[in-house]
Amino acid sequence: MKEIPIIQAAPEVLKKKPEPGQQLGFGKIFTDYLFLLDYQKGKGWINPRIEPYRPIPMDPAALVLHYGQEVFEGLKAYRWPNGDTYLFRPRNNFERMNRSARRLCMPDLDVDFAVEAAKKLIRLEKDWVPSMPGSSLYIRPNMIANEPALGVQVSDQYLFYIMLGPVGAYYPQGFSPTQIYVSEKYIRAAQGGLGEAKTLANYAHSLLAQEEAHEEGYNQVLWLDAIERKYVEEVGTSNIFFYVGDELVTPPLAGTILPGITRDSVLQLARSWEM
Repeated sequence: MKEIPIIQAAPEVLKKKPEPGQQLGFGKIFTDYLFLLDYQKGKGWINPRIEPYRPIPMDPAALVLHYGQEVFEGLKAYRWPNGDTYLFRPRNNFERMNRSARRLCMPDLDVDFAVEAAKKLIRLEKDWVPSMPGSSLYIRPNMIANEPALGVQVSDQYLFYIMLGPVGAYYPQGFSPTQIYVSEKYIRAAQGGLGEAKTLANYAHSLLAQEEAHEEGYNQVLWLDAIERKYVEEVGTSNIFFYVGDELVTPPLAGTILPGITRDSVLQLARSWEM
């Protein structure tokens, strides 16, 4: 296991942490440090470190900006009533990140090392983990192609980083029921495409339908299949289940939807309850 040095932030640049009870929203507040790791073809993953949170230097010709080689993940750390901090199935997120990376011709991460790097960063930032009900510390691992080059090609270098931020509910209305718009006009993914990868293209592709849904007063889009436009696939931010009679029903993993960690957890729980 590689050592992970920590470059300490100057005391005067440390951010003010949210006050207890403060509404956090989602994705607006970030902690003081980042974990970073570089990849170079022929050398593999090198130079792990934890540094103060800052903008990332990037050449204007970085391949991610032109051809979209990027994959990411999202998971959370939770403050327990006894004050300890817990993660929920973090290995599954990094294993899924590797599957996404392979789909975009990007290098695999060492899952054990990635999990340990996340834990070390969270331990450093433990005071940022909120304790309010419904809140958590969001963890965003991201991998980008940062080789400067033009022309459609596979990058020879990458940057992997992990950022953190305290969050509350994802939607502005909090944890009340989500208003869902069923889109028959647009599709999210077809078999053979990128639907099962967690990559920027899928989210850019969904924005227009999402904006039209917002204009109609809905929070999220429910996507249908790309061929017949009648079979349920997933919601923009989550997998979806239906409880029909005494059965729990969810779309199968056929290459068009994200294999959610929560989805898998619900299926395991339901089977253990003999549903």
